[in-house]
Amino acid sequence: MLPRMLAIVVLFVVTGCHASVSKYPYASEPDPRRVEYVIGVADSLQVRVWKNPELSTDIQVRPDGTITMPLLGDIQASGLTPTQLKNEIRRRMSQYITDRAAIVTVAVTAVRSYEVVVSGRVGHPGVFGSNRYLTVLEAISLAGGPTPYAATDELVLVRRSPSGTVRRIPIRYDLLVQGQHPEMNLILMRGDQLYMP
Repeated sequence: MLPRMLAIVVLFVVTGCHASVSKYPYASEPDPRRVEYVIGVADSLQVRVWKNPELSTDIQVRPDGTITMPLLGDIQASGLTPTQLKNEIRRRMSQYITDRAAIVTVAVTAVRSYEVVVSGRVGHPGVFGSNRYLTVLEAISLAGGPTPYAATDELVLVRRSPSGTVRRIPIRYDLLVQGQHPEMNLILMRGDQLYMP
Protein backbone atom coordinates (compact mmCIF):
# COMPACT_ATOMS: atom_id res chain seq x y z
CA MET A 1 0.00 0.00 0.00
CA LEU A 2 2.78 2.45 0.96
CA PRO A 3 4.75 2.02 -2.30
CA ARG A 4 1.56 2.62 -4.31
CA MET A 5 0.77 5.84 -2.41
CA LEU A 6 4.36 6.99 -2.80
CA ALA A 7 4.15 6.41 -6.57
CA ILE A 8 0.93 8.44 -6.75
CA VAL A 9 2.52 11.31 -4.80
CA VAL A 10 5.62 11.27 -7.05
CA LEU A 11 3.40 11.25 -10.17
CA PHE A 12 1.38 14.18 -8.81
CA VAL A 13 4.53 16.20 -8.02
CA VAL A 14 6.10 15.49 -11.42
CA THR A 15 2.99 16.34 -13.43
CA GLY A 16 2.22 19.35 -11.21
CA CYS A 17 5.66 20.87 -11.82
CA HIS A 18 5.04 21.44 -15.51
CA ALA A 19 3.54 24.83 -16.29
CA SER A 20 0.56 24.79 -18.59
CA VAL A 21 0.44 26.50 -21.95
CA SER A 22 -1.37 29.83 -21.77
CA LYS A 23 -4.59 30.40 -23.69
CA TYR A 24 -3.46 33.97 -24.43
CA PRO A 25 -4.58 35.14 -27.92
CA TYR A 26 -1.07 35.64 -29.35
CA ALA A 27 -2.42 36.03 -32.90
CA SER A 28 -4.25 39.20 -31.82
CA GLU A 29 -0.97 40.98 -30.96
CA PRO A 30 0.12 43.54 -33.57
CA ASP A 31 2.92 42.73 -36.00
CA PRO A 32 4.81 45.99 -36.65
CA ARG A 33 6.18 44.57 -39.93
CA ARG A 34 2.69 44.72 -41.45
CA VAL A 35 2.28 48.48 -41.11
CA GLU A 36 4.35 51.48 -42.11
CA TYR A 37 7.27 52.24 -39.83
CA VAL A 38 6.70 54.89 -37.16
CA ILE A 39 9.55 57.40 -36.86
CA GLY A 40 11.21 57.69 -33.45
CA VAL A 41 13.73 59.85 -31.64
CA ALA A 42 17.30 59.59 -33.02
CA ASP A 43 16.21 58.07 -36.34
CA SER A 44 17.95 59.55 -39.38
CA LEU A 45 15.80 60.88 -42.20
CA GLN A 46 16.41 61.88 -45.79
CA VAL A 47 13.96 64.54 -46.98
CA ARG A 48 14.02 65.45 -50.66
CA VAL A 49 12.03 68.19 -52.36
CA TRP A 50 12.07 67.82 -56.14
CA LYS A 51 13.25 70.92 -58.00
CA ASN A 52 14.07 72.57 -54.65
CA PRO A 53 17.44 71.18 -53.49
CA GLU A 54 17.83 74.04 -51.01
CA LEU A 55 14.87 72.60 -49.08
CA SER A 56 16.21 69.03 -49.12
CA THR A 57 18.03 67.79 -46.04
CA ASP A 58 19.50 64.79 -44.24
CA ILE A 59 18.61 65.10 -40.59
CA GLN A 60 18.30 63.24 -37.29
CA VAL A 61 15.19 63.39 -35.12
CA ARG A 62 16.02 65.35 -31.97
CA PRO A 63 15.26 64.17 -28.41
CA ASP A 64 12.10 66.31 -28.40
CA GLY A 65 10.85 64.41 -31.47
CA THR A 66 11.22 67.27 -33.92
CA ILE A 67 13.31 68.06 -36.98
CA THR A 68 14.17 71.48 -38.40
CA MET A 69 13.56 72.02 -42.11
CA PRO A 70 14.93 74.92 -44.16
CA LEU A 71 12.25 77.60 -44.53
CA LEU A 72 9.68 75.54 -42.60
CA GLY A 73 11.28 75.50 -39.15
CA ASP A 74 10.52 72.84 -36.54
CA ILE A 75 8.25 69.94 -37.48
CA GLN A 76 7.12 67.10 -35.23
CA ALA A 77 8.49 63.86 -36.72
CA SER A 78 8.47 61.32 -33.89
CA GLY A 79 5.24 59.34 -33.82
CA LEU A 80 4.55 59.88 -37.53
CA THR A 81 5.04 57.51 -40.42
CA PRO A 82 7.20 58.71 -43.34
CA THR A 83 4.00 59.20 -45.36
CA GLN A 84 2.41 61.34 -42.64
CA LEU A 85 5.58 63.42 -42.28
CA LYS A 86 5.80 63.85 -46.07
CA ASN A 87 2.20 65.10 -46.16
CA GLU A 88 2.86 67.54 -43.31
CA ILE A 89 5.96 68.92 -45.04
CA ARG A 90 4.06 69.28 -48.31
CA ARG A 91 1.18 71.04 -46.51
CA ARG A 92 3.52 73.54 -44.84
CA MET A 93 5.49 74.10 -48.04
CA SER A 94 2.32 75.04 -49.92
CA GLN A 95 2.46 78.41 -48.13
CA TYR A 96 5.77 79.20 -49.85
CA ILE A 97 5.87 77.13 -53.04
CA THR A 98 3.05 77.55 -55.52
CA ASP A 99 4.15 74.69 -57.77
CA ARG A 100 1.37 72.16 -57.19
CA ALA A 101 3.53 69.43 -58.70
CA ALA A 102 6.19 69.73 -55.99
CA ILE A 103 7.21 66.22 -54.97
CA VAL A 104 8.40 65.49 -51.44
CA THR A 105 9.95 62.19 -50.35
CA VAL A 106 10.84 61.10 -46.83
CA ALA A 107 13.03 58.05 -46.21
CA VAL A 108 14.29 56.59 -42.93
CA THR A 109 17.99 56.03 -43.56
CA ALA A 110 19.00 54.79 -40.09
CA VAL A 111 16.82 53.29 -37.36
CA ARG A 112 18.11 54.19 -33.90
CA SER A 113 14.89 54.47 -31.91
CA TYR A 114 13.99 50.76 -31.87
CA GLU A 115 14.92 49.44 -28.44
CA VAL A 116 13.65 46.63 -26.22
CA VAL A 117 14.49 45.80 -22.60
CA VAL A 118 15.46 42.33 -21.36
CA SER A 119 15.73 41.93 -17.59
CA GLY A 120 15.74 39.27 -14.91
CA ARG A 121 17.72 36.04 -14.98
CA VAL A 122 19.52 36.39 -18.29
CA GLY A 123 23.25 36.53 -18.97
CA HIS A 124 23.42 40.23 -19.82
CA PRO A 125 20.25 42.17 -18.93
CA GLY A 126 19.90 45.57 -20.55
CA VAL A 127 18.50 47.72 -23.33
CA PHE A 128 19.01 46.33 -26.82
CA GLY A 129 18.71 48.29 -30.04
CA SER A 130 18.43 46.94 -33.54
CA ASN A 131 17.97 48.25 -37.07
CA ARG A 132 15.22 45.67 -37.60
CA TYR A 133 12.42 44.16 -35.56
CA LEU A 134 13.45 41.42 -33.10
CA THR A 135 11.58 38.31 -32.04
CA VAL A 136 11.34 37.13 -28.43
CA LEU A 137 13.98 34.44 -29.09
CA GLU A 138 16.35 36.91 -30.74
CA ALA A 139 16.08 39.40 -27.87
CA ILE A 140 16.73 36.73 -25.22
CA SER A 141 19.71 35.53 -27.27
CA LEU A 142 21.13 39.08 -27.43
CA ALA A 143 20.82 39.20 -23.64
CA GLY A 144 22.98 36.09 -23.29
CA GLY A 145 20.16 33.59 -22.82
CA PRO A 146 18.64 32.45 -19.53
CA THR A 147 20.83 31.77 -16.50
CA PRO A 148 20.81 28.25 -14.95
CA TYR A 149 18.19 29.20 -12.33
CA ALA A 150 15.86 31.10 -14.65
CA ALA A 151 12.20 30.09 -14.72
CA THR A 152 12.09 29.67 -18.51
CA ASP A 153 8.44 28.62 -18.36
CA GLU A 154 7.44 31.97 -16.82
CA LEU A 155 8.91 34.55 -19.24
CA VAL A 156 6.71 37.66 -19.41
CA LEU A 157 6.45 40.25 -22.17
CA VAL A 158 5.29 43.61 -20.80
CA ARG A 159 3.79 45.74 -23.56
CA ARG A 160 2.27 49.20 -23.33
CA SER A 161 -0.36 50.16 -25.88
CA PRO A 162 -0.53 53.68 -27.40
CA SER A 163 -3.43 54.41 -25.03
CA GLY A 164 -1.22 53.59 -22.02
CA THR A 165 -2.74 50.21 -21.16
CA VAL A 166 -0.16 47.66 -19.99
CA ARG A 167 -0.45 44.01 -21.00
CA ARG A 168 1.50 41.16 -19.41
CA ILE A 169 1.88 38.44 -22.03
CA PRO A 170 2.99 35.00 -20.74
CA ILE A 171 5.57 33.23 -22.89
CA ARG A 172 6.96 29.71 -22.49
CA TYR A 173 10.59 30.24 -23.51
CA ASP A 174 11.33 26.60 -22.67
CA LEU A 175 8.88 25.49 -25.36
CA LEU A 176 10.03 28.05 -27.92
CA VAL A 177 13.61 26.76 -27.86
CA GLN A 178 12.24 23.27 -28.47
CA GLY A 179 10.46 24.52 -31.59
CA GLN A 180 7.02 24.32 -29.99
CA HIS A 181 4.30 26.99 -29.97
CA PRO A 182 5.92 29.40 -32.46
CA GLU A 183 2.94 31.74 -32.00
CA MET A 184 4.59 32.82 -28.73
CA ASN A 185 7.69 34.04 -30.58
CA LEU A 186 6.16 37.49 -31.04
CA ILE A 187 7.72 40.31 -33.01
CA LEU A 188 8.77 42.86 -30.41
CA MET A 189 7.65 46.45 -30.67
CA ARG A 190 9.63 49.54 -29.67
CA GLY A 191 9.67 49.79 -25.87
CA ASP A 192 8.67 46.18 -25.17
CA GLN A 193 10.10 44.65 -21.99
CA LEU A 194 10.93 40.97 -21.49
CA TYR A 195 11.33 39.71 -17.92
CA MET A 196 12.83 36.29 -17.17
CA PRO A 197 12.11 35.42 -13.52
